[in-house]
Amino acid sequence: MKKLRRKVYMTAGYNTVSFGTGRKEFNPKKPRPGLEHYIKEAAQATLAKIGGAGNVDECVIGNFMAARFNKQANLEGFFPMVDAGLLWKPAIRVVGACASGGLALITGIKSVLAETADVALTVGVEVQNTVKAIYGADILAGAGWFQERKSGHAYFFPGKFSDRAGAYFEKYGREKTRKGMARWFRNAIENARLCPTAQEYHNTAKDLEALGLSEPTPKAFVDHLNVYDCSKVSDGASAIAIVSEEGLAKIGIPKSQAIEIVGWAQVEADITKAPEDLTQLKTTQVAAQEALKSAGITFEQLGTVETHDCFTIAAVMAVEAIGFAGPGEGADFIAAGHTARGGRIPFNTTGGLIGWGHPTGGTGVHQAVTLLEQLTGAAGDAQIQIPGDRPYGLSINMGGDDKTLVAIVYRRGA
Repeated sequence: MKKLRRKVYMTAGYNTVSFGTGRKEFNPKKPRPGLEHYIKEAAQATLAKIGGAGNVDECVIGNFMAARFNKQANLEGFFPMVDAGLLWKPAIRVVGACASGGLALITGIKSVLAETADVALTVGVEVQNTVKAIYGADILAGAGWFQERKSGHAYFFPGKFSDRAGAYFEKYGREKTRKGMARWFRNAIENARLCPTAQEYHNTAKDLEALGLSEPTPKAFVDHLNVYDCSKVSDGASAIAIVSEEGLAKIGIPKSQAIEIVGWAQVEADITKAPEDLTQLKTTQVAAQEALKSAGITFEQLGTVETHDCFTIAAVMAVEAIGFAGPGEGADFIAAGHTARGGRIPFNTTGGLIGWGHPTGGTGVHQAVTLLEQLTGAAGDAQIQIPGDRPYGLSINMGGDDKTLVAIVYRRGA
């Protein structure tokens, strides 16, 4: 099977602010922008870069739980609201929990490969600050097998990854693992401070690793994670254009301002079954390996990675799943500074889910926008150096507890 029968590119990316606690302008007692605002801002910004709605053939929107967070379904219908030029254009909404944005990217890629579109406008969005955190935890539990909800922790997904952290501590050692998790938090905030749209952009805390090492408070939260180990509740949207070579010509954007998709994978695990080993992200491993294989490269050729760090322990295990460290060695790899922006393999250069934010359905698209900016040299203060012998980027977007996975390999267009 040949996944890429024609060249596919991404270009014209845009991120709204990731809005929530941590932003100076956020006030939970004051009215805040709604779902329509974020969809319109992100989509209109991308349309402005590609010559307008007339150049769009299809539209895709990724979203997880607007029907519960915002009491709004049928999100496809918002595209004509964005621009009258999108009236009568085909549109689809896709959902895969926290990987909804990644699935939106895959859907756009497949439309281009199927030659039903030369330009697919792709948006990922979530607005979650509409309910209290404990109610939001119940809504987000729908990313897992809901039959476990009654026996699960009140904070369902923090509980799931707390269990993973506890198992990892027992198998590989708590102290060294906590050090790696704290260093990941530090890296996330330091990177977010360089990105004006990041939720933690205004963070001024001085000793970030000390915060990361704060002891968990099981009576108030979960057993093995503190609040700094967790991504925040976020509102936001990201948009990007997925295009063919003909599409690039139509919108007048040179390949040097685009990234080419050179490999991808979308894999599923059984949502009704518990992980065989709580210390491994097996589905992430399968997705990463399949994406790299389809691109014809190894992990050593990656220049940067955007991974789904919903929790710091997920980041530790993702580093191992991709291949940068062996089992039990991911925390040491991180603590040594290898994943920092000046390290051996910079991860999550605008902060990832912990630093930039996690508007659930938008995260996968945000990862693609970040890699577009990095690989084309358009990341501003957040820019890292991409080595000439490692010109590839990888994004990994995870839905649920390592159940729905999207991994995509990119390189600068040429």
